[in-house]
Amino acid sequence: MRVITFDIETKNVFQDTGSNDPASLDLSVVCIHDSADDSYRSFLEQDLRSLWPILEQADMLVTWNGDHFDIPLLGKYYPGDLTKIKSLDLMKEAQKSLGRRLKLDTVASATLGVSKSGHGLDAIEWWKNGEIDKVIAYCIDDVRITKDIYEYALANKRIKYRDNGAIKDLPLDTSGWLAPAAAAMTFTLPF
Repeated sequence: MRVITFDIETKNVFQDTGSNDPASLDLSVVCIHDSADDSYRSFLEQDLRSLWPILEQADMLVTWNGDHFDIPLLGKYYPGDLTKIKSLDLMKEAQKSLGRRLKLDTVASATLGVSKSGHGLDAIEWWKNGEIDKVIAYCIDDVRITKDIYEYALANKRIKYRDNGAIKDLPLDTSGWLAPAAAAMTFTLPF
């Protein structure tokens, strides 16, 4: 099964656009992990044509808050329909089990013993300052954390999270995660 774990950083925030629609934001970089070759890659806006065939060949997209944020934002740039590709939003999976949303850093520190290397607002500031390498490194770090949480959850059928200083277990139903989805509709690949 080819799994693409990805994350997006933006050039701006919702206050800049006057909207809370993720598609109102402007993408700065998309970073991915591709399970087919265990590689990490980054794509700036001008590189997105190279990303589409990778996503179209994926069996599943893995994100943290991707169904609400990353996929709608990336869909603004994609000439087809990214919702046709199976998606596993780990934040939604945790929310289903716990009944509330968790931050990636809350889960990463408890489950993996690592913290995020920054904050999304840092990435916007770095972008504005022309520090693109910092934005990419931060985004790849978030992808690595998301991938490691996904793999931990598959192996253990749970993740951990911090709650008022205490580390708690959160069981997850991973039984359908690796089930094949119907074939995705593609747009850029030749038929």
